[in-house]
Amino acid sequence: MHHHLRPAMLPVLAAAFLLLVTLSQAHNITRILAQHPEFSTFNHYLTLTHLAPEINGRTTITVCAVDNSAMDDLLSKHPSIYTVKNILSLHVLLDYFGAKKLHQITNGTALAATMYQATGTAPGSAGFVNITDLHGGKVGFGAENNDGTLTSTFVKSVEEIPYNISVIQISKILPSAAAEAPAPAPAQQNLTSIMSKHGCKVFADTLSNFSDALSTFNDNLDGGLTVFCPLDDAFKAFLPKFKNLTASGKLALLEFHGVPVYQSLATLKSNNGLQNTLATDGANKFDFTVQNDGEDVTLKTRLTTAKITDTIIDEQPLAVFAISKVLLPKELFKGEALAPAPAPEPSAADAPAPAKKGKKKKKAADAPAADANSDAPADSPGDAADDTADDSNGAVSGGSYGNVVVALGLVLGLPLVL
Repeated sequence: MHHHLRPAMLPVLAAAFLLLVTLSQAHNITRILAQHPEFSTFNHYLTLTHLAPEINGRTTITVCAVDNSAMDDLLSKHPSIYTVKNILSLHVLLDYFGAKKLHQITNGTALAATMYQATGTAPGSAGFVNITDLHGGKVGFGAENNDGTLTSTFVKSVEEIPYNISVIQISKILPSAAAEAPAPAPAQQNLTSIMSKHGCKVFADTLSNFSDALSTFNDNLDGGLTVFCPLDDAFKAFLPKFKNLTASGKLALLEFHGVPVYQSLATLKSNNGLQNTLATDGANKFDFTVQNDGEDVTLKTRLTTAKITDTIIDEQPLAVFAISKVLLPKELFKGEALAPAPAPEPSAADAPAPAKKGKKKKKAADAPAADANSDAPADSPGDAADDTADDSNGAVSGGSYGNVVVALGLVLGLPLVL
């Protein structure tokens, strides 16, 4: 049987086709720049500073890339990674500027907000970039707080996906006293204070009462740390079981909620799988699984499935996420039923595991086995794990196309063969 398209269906078909085109154009800055070796250093530092997934998560955006020589000039000043992030954030404009638009700016000049401005840390107008059409084929760029001096010029268009992302090359790094100022590391912040102010006070207070566990967390701050702190109601309900654990069991339970590698939410979403923790110690794996559940990110042990409910802080090298439940490691709760039992059995269910012998605190050097590559030194140009993580951002799943096809079939009254 043949189905003929009625004229009334054509707008619907056109809209669905446009949706397919839009889905296919989800961008990935890491992949775009990887095709151009002259931007390899710039691309590498977008990954190291974790700006790449932020860029991939936005639309209507312009990335002002500079070549390796310009990046060498910047790096010769030995800025911290936090300062580099501020400087590169100034090179990501929160508007679309293709080559054509640059040469047709209304009144010849425009002021563009940047990702640096979006951080909320840029003083005054420091987070804006002045773009001026200088005619004769030239377009000048300058930080707004740089006395109006246009220190860089448009070189070429690298890639354009109208009006999603434009990647252009400019001649030099944009100088900005504000962006170049030494940026404090989040490690200088008080970890327990941060958690206490965002709904995890019971966990934070408990951690503060165990100096060995707190030291393990603090020792990993500079090298990279991701903390999953249970919300107050969840940890308060767990306290009776916690008090029944041995001293080493309590230490391991607390350390089980930390991972000695910095991971943003975007990285967790793109790098599902096993995660070793601060409690991991040889044969005592103390690991859990990160798994996406729709838009949510869940953490799973054999006994618990917790959901990330909030991002408390995400500033390299520290990320702290609030979670809905206490993570129960199988190493400590082997006697627990996989499903909630109808009645508690304190003597059997809460029996702590034997104390571990001679366990040393986890240090930053003990990167989790599952994420060994992602803990590579910051000056390693390969940084394959981070590149792979960011390479997944912006990718479109086949399910999106499937949904469009199903919707089309329903609208057009076509039979669906699955």
